[in-house]
Amino acid sequence: MAGNTIEVEGTVVEVLPGTMFRVELDNKHRVLAHISGRMRKNFVRLTFGDRVRLEMSPHDLTKGRILYRIDRVPASATHGQAHRPRVGSRRS
Repeated sequence: MAGNTIEVEGTVVEVLPGTMFRVELDNKHRVLAHISGRMRKNFVRLTFGDRVRLEMSPHDLTKGRILYRIDRVPASATHGQAHRPRVGSRRS
Protein backbone atom coordinates (compact mmCIF):
# COMPACT_ATOMS: atom_id res chain seq x y z
CA MET A 1 0.00 0.00 0.00
CA ALA A 2 2.79 2.44 0.81
CA GLY A 3 4.01 2.31 -2.79
CA ASN A 4 0.72 3.74 -4.05
CA THR A 5 1.15 7.18 -2.49
CA ILE A 6 1.50 10.50 -4.29
CA GLU A 7 4.10 12.97 -2.95
CA VAL A 8 3.42 16.68 -3.48
CA GLU A 9 4.53 20.01 -2.04
CA GLY A 10 2.36 22.75 -0.65
CA THR A 11 2.04 25.64 1.77
CA VAL A 12 0.33 25.60 5.17
CA VAL A 13 -2.55 28.09 4.93
CA GLU A 14 -4.42 27.24 8.13
CA VAL A 15 -3.45 25.69 11.46
CA LEU A 16 -6.25 23.58 12.95
CA PRO A 17 -6.61 21.91 16.37
CA GLY A 18 -5.19 18.46 16.98
CA THR A 19 -2.06 18.77 14.79
CA MET A 20 -4.20 19.16 11.67
CA PHE A 21 -3.38 21.64 8.92
CA ARG A 22 -5.00 22.97 5.78
CA VAL A 23 -2.39 22.82 3.01
CA GLU A 24 -2.66 24.51 -0.37
CA LEU A 25 -0.87 22.58 -3.08
CA ASP A 26 0.99 24.23 -5.93
CA ASN A 27 -2.03 23.65 -8.20
CA LYS A 28 -4.24 25.65 -5.74
CA HIS A 29 -6.02 22.49 -4.49
CA ARG A 30 -6.51 22.48 -0.68
CA VAL A 31 -6.19 19.33 1.41
CA LEU A 32 -6.57 18.48 5.10
CA ALA A 33 -3.30 17.08 6.44
CA HIS A 34 -1.88 15.76 9.68
CA ILE A 35 1.76 15.44 10.69
CA SER A 36 3.59 12.14 10.44
CA GLY A 37 4.73 10.22 13.50
CA ARG A 38 8.38 11.07 12.85
CA MET A 39 7.58 14.80 12.88
CA ARG A 40 5.59 14.36 16.08
CA LYS A 41 8.45 12.40 17.66
CA ASN A 42 11.03 15.07 16.77
CA PHE A 43 8.76 17.97 17.85
CA VAL A 44 8.80 19.64 14.42
CA ARG A 45 6.61 22.74 14.64
CA LEU A 46 4.62 24.02 11.68
CA THR A 47 3.20 27.51 11.29
CA PHE A 48 1.26 29.45 8.70
CA GLY A 49 3.24 29.86 5.48
CA ASP A 50 5.59 26.87 5.95
CA ARG A 51 6.40 24.89 2.81
CA VAL A 52 5.84 21.16 3.37
CA ARG A 53 6.08 17.88 1.49
CA LEU A 54 3.13 15.58 1.98
CA GLU A 55 1.93 12.23 0.75
CA MET A 56 -1.59 11.48 -0.37
CA SER A 57 -3.49 8.33 -1.20
CA PRO A 58 -4.75 8.13 -4.80
CA HIS A 59 -8.07 6.93 -3.34
CA ASP A 60 -8.75 10.09 -1.27
CA LEU A 61 -7.25 13.27 -2.68
CA THR A 62 -8.75 15.47 0.04
CA LYS A 63 -6.49 14.22 2.87
CA GLY A 64 -2.76 13.81 3.33
CA ARG A 65 0.10 13.23 5.74
CA ILE A 66 2.86 15.83 6.10
CA LEU A 67 6.22 14.08 5.78
CA TYR A 68 8.56 17.00 6.45
CA ARG A 69 8.92 20.76 6.48
CA ILE A 70 10.98 22.27 3.72
CA ASP A 71 13.71 24.57 5.11
CA ARG A 72 12.52 28.08 5.85
CA VAL A 73 15.92 29.65 5.14
CA PRO A 74 17.84 28.50 2.06
CA ALA A 75 21.37 27.23 2.75
CA SER A 76 22.83 30.00 0.56
CA ALA A 77 21.30 32.65 2.86
CA THR A 78 23.43 31.57 5.82
CA HIS A 79 26.66 32.52 3.96
CA GLY A 80 28.45 29.44 5.27
CA GLN A 81 27.96 30.27 8.93
CA ALA A 82 26.17 27.02 9.70
CA HIS A 83 29.15 24.94 8.55
CA ARG A 84 31.88 27.01 10.19
CA PRO A 85 33.41 25.03 13.07
CA ARG A 86 33.76 26.66 16.45
CA VAL A 87 37.38 27.03 17.42
CA GLY A 88 38.34 27.60 21.03
CA SER A 89 36.75 30.01 23.43
CA ARG A 90 36.32 33.76 23.07
CA ARG A 91 37.23 34.29 26.71
CA SER A 92 40.66 35.75 27.36
